[in-house]
Amino acid sequence: MNSKHRKTLEAIYANPVSGNVKWRRIEALFLALGADRTERAGSSVSFVLNDVRADFHRPHPEKEALRYRVKDARNFLKQAGITP
Repeated sequence: MNSKHRKTLEAIYANPVSGNVKWRRIEALFLALGADRTERAGSSVSFVLNDVRADFHRPHPEKEALRYRVKDARNFLKQAGITP
């Protein structure tokens, strides 16, 4: 995990929840942590990390993840045992 991934992890766990985290950075963090990505129909994507699965919809046309997506990413990481 490089410094960009660490900053993204800190942004995901920040309080209050940020709505300015770019989705591609969240995906890059998941992959750097060893998650398996499965492309689904449309903008859907699934990740499996430490036997925990989470399904997301990529934001469009904006590039930033809305607060609820950041919260979902935080919950996924917590369930997978990843903390900053």
